[in-house]
Parts: sequence; C-alpha cells; structure tokens
Amino acid sequence: LSICGKLCYAIGGAPNQVAGSAAAFFLQIYLLDIAHITPFHASLVLFIGKASGAVTDPVAGFFISKSRWTKIGRLMPWMLACTPFTVVSYFFMWYLPPFVSGRVAWYLTFYCLFQALTTLFQVPYSALTMFLSTDQKERDSATAYRMTMEVLGTLIGAALQGQIVASAHVSHHCTVNPPVNTTDSWHDTPSFPDPSDPLSHQVIYMIAAGVIGGVYLLGIVTLFLGVKEKDDPYALNSDRAIPFCKGLGLTMKHGPYVKLTASFLLISTAVQLEQSNFVLFCTHAADLRNHFQYLVVTILVSAAVSIPFWQKFLQRFGKKCAACGVSWMIPFAVMLVTIPNLILAYFVAFISGLSIAASLLLPWSMLPDVVDNFRLQNPHGKGHETIFYSSYVFFTKMSAGIGLGISAAGLEFTGYKPGICRQSNDVILTLKILIGAVPAILILVGLFILLFYPITEESRKETKLALEVLR
Repeated sequence: LSICGKLCYAIGGAPNQVAGSAAAFFLQIYLLDIAHITPFHASLVLFIGKASGAVTDPVAGFFISKSRWTKIGRLMPWMLACTPFTVVSYFFMWYLPPFVSGRVAWYLTFYCLFQALTTLFQVPYSALTMFLSTDQKERDSATAYRMTMEVLGTLIGAALQGQIVASAHVSHHCTVNPPVNTTDSWHDTPSFPDPSDPLSHQVIYMIAAGVIGGVYLLGIVTLFLGVKEKDDPYALNSDRAIPFCKGLGLTMKHGPYVKLTASFLLISTAVQLEQSNFVLFCTHAADLRNHFQYLVVTILVSAAVSIPFWQKFLQRFGKKCAACGVSWMIPFAVMLVTIPNLILAYFVAFISGLSIAASLLLPWSMLPDVVDNFRLQNPHGKGHETIFYSSYVFFTKMSAGIGLGISAAGLEFTGYKPGICRQSNDVILTLKILIGAVPAILILVGLFILLFYPITEESRKETKLALEVLR
C-alpha cells in the first residue's frame, strides 16, 4: 500500500469522528442547557439514538454481505450513498425548533437518523481494512494511519464545536465565586439567555453544524478518489459465501472474538462516559467552565500525537501488552475528582489522551487478527468480514448507549436543573462518580477479560504462515 493510499483511506473516516466527537462532548449539555429538555428526556434521546445505531449494525452487515461487486467495489457504493443524508440529519440534530412541546421528538428523530446513517458508513468503511491488503503489517499500518486521522478528526470536531459554541455556555455572572452559604436565588438564576434567542444559540450551532457538514463532503471525495477496493483478496475460487445468520452464529461462538468484544465494549463505554460527562463535570463540579474547551483540546492533541507511539509499542511488545496503557487514566481521573485543580486538570487531560489513543487503536488493530484466525478455522467460507465488524460495532454502541442513558438518568434522579449557575451537591457527587469511579471499574474489568484473549504475537505469525500456505 502506498502512503498516499493509506492517507486517503484514513481521511475518509475522519468526518464521522469529527461529527461524533462534537456530539459526544456537547450534545448532552446542548440538550440540557440550550434546548432545555429534562435530563430524563435527554437520557432517552441519547440511549435510543445509540440503540438505533446499534440495531442498524447487523442490518447493515446483512445487506452489505449480500451486495454484489460493482465497478467501484462492493463497499464503496454504501459509503457514497449515505453521506449526503448523514450531513442533512447532522445539521438538523443541532437545529433549535421554534416549538417547545415537540422538541424531544425532534431531537430523538434526527439523532436516531444520524446514528443509523453513520453506521451505514462505518460498517463498510471499517471492513474495508480487510480488502486493502492480505499482509498483516500493511493492515496494521493502514489501521494506525486511520486511527491517527480519526483522533485528529475527533480533535477537530471537539475544537471546532468548542470554539464556536463556547460563548453559548459562558455567563459572566456565573464566573463570580458565590459565598459558601449559597442562597436559593443563586440556584434559581438562569445562567444562559432564553434558548429561543436565535442570535445567542441557534445561529452559533448552525454555523458549527454547517462547517462539520462540509468536512463530511471533503472526506468522502478523498476516500473515493484515493482508495481502490480489492474484490475479496482472501477468497479462493472454490469458496462459498457464508449465509449471514450462520456466519453470525459462528462469530458468536468464536472464542477470541467474544473475549475481545467483551473487553473493549466495557472499555469503550468507560471512554464514552468520560466524553459525555466531561464538559458537565468541568462546568458544574470543578469550577472550570471557562477552560473546558481547552481541556478537551488537550485530551485530543495528546491522543493524536501518541497514536504513532502506541503503534511502535504494540509492534515491539505485543498488542495485549499495549492494553495496559488504557489503565493510565484511572489514577489521574480519581485525583481530578478529589482535587479539582486547574494545573492538575490539564495534566489529567494529557494522560487521558494517551489512554484514549490506546483504547481506540487496539481493538481495530486486533480485530483483523481475529478475522484471520476465523478464516483459518473456516477455510472455505467467505463474506464474513462485515459480520465481524458490524456485530462488534453493535455491541460497543449498545453498551455505550446503556451507559450514557444511565448517566443522564442519574442526573435526573439527583435533581439536575438546566441553566442554573450551581447544581446541588447530589448532582456534583453524581458527576464525580461518572468521571472517576464508574470508568475505573469498567476499564479494570475489561482489562481482566482481555487477559484471557488467546491470540499472541507467536500465534499471529503462525496464522499468517498457514493462510499463505492455504492461498
């Protein structure tokens, strides 16, 4: 694979991360403090939206596996077709409708559409890794390029959204430190203007959505022009396509895949909880409301620059060994919760970026090894790649949706009130638990499961040799 080809492949996936990052960091606080819907309804929007994207994964995998080869490939037409609709749904997801009573239905509809459409893009895009090269090192290299660009996309999305919409989340009278014995009038003072004011909110969020929509179009054009999809380079002429339902059953029984998926669905849920609650934590629990956009950028810059380091690390010490880096964020996140200091916050943001980079790179680097292992055990079947990728994304999205729904419901239960300067002590404690304790437990359990993952560096080499002999 040429460097240009790897770059074009990587750039193609970046827009999904740009939009996903903006939504992950800012959608919850947007729904609560700008759209002024209740935390319970926000939890419904987040959970049902994630669930709709998760349900779309196996459906997308089924139809993609049935697709016929065309002049531009089998996967590329799906990515080209869904991109314009994704842009439209993303734009309206940030639109503040003039009516109030139907806002929950509005955001639920367009968030579900956005999640479903991004799935229709992500499943063929991630499976495309297996159709670029048969060489493990080349696939790992392409995955490293992809993850570097996706983290940069996450950085661009959070930075663009953060810088454009930051003014909608800053109120001058909330920056003044209140007396210790806070009065009820302080709690009941709205920190933001009326959300129906188009100049203060609607225009700002429309500008951000329009810019990110333009990034989508740029990414898909680069992918289409720069990447050539190969027609199943693994298959022998005598191979027959595995029926989707049978392939799904075989996938769920494949030990390495089950262990990898169980481990990283817990780890990815922990990262999603950190992302979705970080801005709320900085705003309401750590008195860092004027720094949250810079802390988010610090996390993502750290993640972006550390991807090449992790790629070298896993090549030298192995992929299972590199998983230890995911745990680095735990002690520092706990420190930030207990000592909300500005300097410490930036240090925690830097370390968290290193851990997030490892959690992003490893599963996508390990999944092709699982597919190769499955191919070796089922040597005369083909078409199972999209089944592996779609079901993996299904489980991670579903677990993340459940985690986000529970976290938003927890804020509702403890009495979160949109648009006030200071939340109650119960809300602050809930945010600390969602940032510190819950992700720590999920990561530790996920890493424990990964200890039983059977594919080692030696077995990878044996599988590669055996597949070369088979071909």
